[in-house]
Amino acid sequence: MTGGELFIASSLDAMCGDPRWLPHPVRVMGQCIAWLDHRVRMICRSGTGLRFAGICLAGGLPIVMYCISAVLIEEAERFAGWLGSALSIALASTTLAARDLWDHVRAVDDPLQAGDLPAARGAVAMIVGRDTAELSESEVARATVETVAESAADGVIAPLFFLAVGGAPLALAYKAVNTLDSMVGHQDDRYADFGWASARLDDLINWIPARIAAVLLIFGAGLTTGQLERVRNGWRVFRRDRSKHPSPNSGSPEAAMAGILGVKLGGTNLYDGIAEDRPVLGQEGRGAEPRDIMVAAKIMVAASVLGVFLAAGIRWLV
Repeated sequence: MTGGELFIASSLDAMCGDPRWLPHPVRVMGQCIAWLDHRVRMICRSGTGLRFAGICLAGGLPIVMYCISAVLIEEAERFAGWLGSALSIALASTTLAARDLWDHVRAVDDPLQAGDLPAARGAVAMIVGRDTAELSESEVARATVETVAESAADGVIAPLFFLAVGGAPLALAYKAVNTLDSMVGHQDDRYADFGWASARLDDLINWIPARIAAVLLIFGAGLTTGQLERVRNGWRVFRRDRSKHPSPNSGSPEAAMAGILGVKLGGTNLYDGIAEDRPVLGQEGRGAEPRDIMVAAKIMVAASVLGVFLAAGIRWLV
């Protein structure tokens, strides 16, 4: 994949996002994972068996996605060079989620601005895993800002990183790992064994992209707000608080965003009625407010643009 093709792929994502009427590799992966989850549990009854099956799935699905996409692109190029480029661009665009993230954020912000808290709760439920029925306005804002920060990393910057390193096939392999983690990488009784390998692999491959994302968010804040103090505070809180988060990677972009906005992120969330307390990032900040949502979204867009230029530059150099 050339730098020019990467620019076109990111532009395609920005313009079209993820049309629901088009087949999407991530949805196909999700269906395969759900089917395998059901089948494996019919065969494996022990924790050891489930863990072994989970290791095979965590390694196998990304390899399959890489091989299938690489072969398809190669065969398309043999038929016609332009067809291979078009397929590579199309597949690359499916790995990026900047437009979808922007649309989801707007779906939360618009009702909040109109004073319709129940509608905002329903919209934020589409992008977070916590209970949302009783969230206050501030808690809806916090949940949305946290999602913007985390998704900027694994939905935009990480795919760009892997597009730069190995083109569309490697980025699709990354999306397979990321989808596995979101579906089975949970620390609960059902997935403690089967999802163990998926969660660990996701932690490993996101280590570098998450930290790049945090830095790009900080620079993006400087571009969008023009306030050097936001940049300094983002860097300070990122360095100080990133390791407080239970995830080895999510803490980096979330801590950066907390510092940039001057808000507290983290704290108590409810999952199926059970409270989970997380360390607070940006302890000295104020509570999140609705006005923070679109500021965070614009910073995410700026960081994404910087990420595209960085990834394209890498492709041109290599």
